[in-house]
Amino acid sequence: MMFLGRNALIALTATLITYGFAGYVSAQDGGKLDPSTTEESRFAPGVLRVIPPAPEPDETFEGPQTLQSLLDAHPEIQFGGAAHPEGEPHFDPRSRTLVEMAKQVILRREIYSFEFSFKPLRHIYIDIPNQSGRMQRKLIWYMVYRVRYRGGDLRPAADTVAGVPIYKRVEEVHYESRRFFPMLVLRNQATDKNYVDRILPTAQDKIKVREQITAPLYNSVEITRVKVPYSADDSGDGVWGVATWEDVDPNIDFISVEVFGLTNAFQQDGEGASAPYRRKALQLNFYRPGDTVDQTDDEIRFGVPAYADAQEQKYILDQYGLKERLDYGWIFR
Repeated sequence: MMFLGRNALIALTATLITYGFAGYVSAQDGGKLDPSTTEESRFAPGVLRVIPPAPEPDETFEGPQTLQSLLDAHPEIQFGGAAHPEGEPHFDPRSRTLVEMAKQVILRREIYSFEFSFKPLRHIYIDIPNQSGRMQRKLIWYMVYRVRYRGGDLRPAADTVAGVPIYKRVEEVHYESRRFFPMLVLRNQATDKNYVDRILPTAQDKIKVREQITAPLYNSVEITRVKVPYSADDSGDGVWGVATWEDVDPNIDFISVEVFGLTNAFQQDGEGASAPYRRKALQLNFYRPGDTVDQTDDEIRFGVPAYADAQEQKYILDQYGLKERLDYGWIFR
């Protein structure tokens, strides 16, 4: 029988912990649908879940659509009256008139996207000032995250044919840096109640110490003033932030965190102020198998739980509004 020395035992234990966490299999691991990875943070112990950027070529344009607000504001461009009794132009084809071109407009734009990494969703008791200025002890939910700008921005590329620009492809570009304007919303999927990230300066320092973050840790306002540099290296530094939520329902079980600001992609039905507008966001799904007693002892697990019973699994999926188990996904809201 072989006995290990103290140093060898410590090294073996550290190896098992490192690869044990790195080998965690989630609802999407092992499939091509989930390009996310895990990595050991250089700034704090534990595992980071890394969600890569996901810009899509079809997000670089919108249309063809009618600019109805332009037509309504300028009725004089319509053909008619004594100058055009038949409602037709004199020389150019009708498709080249301003009216007809306004009915077939394609709006093009450049799309950027950040890489998002996060530590486990947790909670902590913090003394924070209330409206009267007195300190009040509250249970605060929080998430520590990192953003990196990996480039890969997409923009329409024009090829000139007979002096006319033709857009049939997109090209990748990157810049020295970009700004990150986040909004993180914690959603109770069972009740559809939203909790918007709150700025809690008294909680920020304690969370930084607890998570052993050695880099600067910014709240959702401070991080907007920091340039996120372009990083082509997988081990490159990013910018660290923290989102905090208060007064969360203690009975919450089915949780999602929606991260806005990782990309400027959006969808809009038509044009004008009354047209529905939806921003692209990253939805992270979590499950909390706990109750209202000793909430800080409850582990919040990343991903949608799995059940062998088909009816139970369907019930869980219905809580998240999903048709299949997904740890995360990109949505428009």
